[in-house]
Amino acid sequence: MIESQEKILGIDPGLNITGYGVLTAVSNRIIEAGVIRIGRNQPMESRLEELYEGVVDVVESLKPSFMAVEDLYSHYERPKTAIIMGHARGVILLAARKSGIPVTTYAATKVKRVMTGNGRASKSQMQTAVCRHLKLDAVPEPPDVADALAIAICHGHHLQTDHPQDIANL
Repeated sequence: MIESQEKILGIDPGLNITGYGVLTAVSNRIIEAGVIRIGRNQPMESRLEELYEGVVDVVESLKPSFMAVEDLYSHYERPKTAIIMGHARGVILLAARKSGIPVTTYAATKVKRVMTGNGRASKSQMQTAVCRHLKLDAVPEPPDVADALAIAICHGHHLQTDHPQDIANL
């Protein structure tokens, strides 16, 4: 049984901008949402350290019970992007592990299917679905925030059902 005070941290990993959103696990009320911005003109190890510290700061200040992270995706034409994203996801998962937070990962197509009923939904369709689900007047900006919130919503739905189903019509 999920406790009403439990929180879900959704993360959309990136090495320049990592979106995050924290929701209450039961009511899907937004606690906080934002981005961790990483300086581009630094060595890789400095950027990874900055990301790690940013995630740890979010975890320590908001104390989520669960973390949901987007799975690694790679387009065959851009393998370097997957490698860079793998670095980012690695430090995010390390921050969760060291904080004792259980992590669940979701494929982007799964999140899109849960939110819209279509695993190939566009970014604007996803943003509209997030607004509708969270009863927001405006689309969260930048898009990384909406993506992180969608991941958190997806995990909340997963926690509340034995057999996760699409929530596009809720």
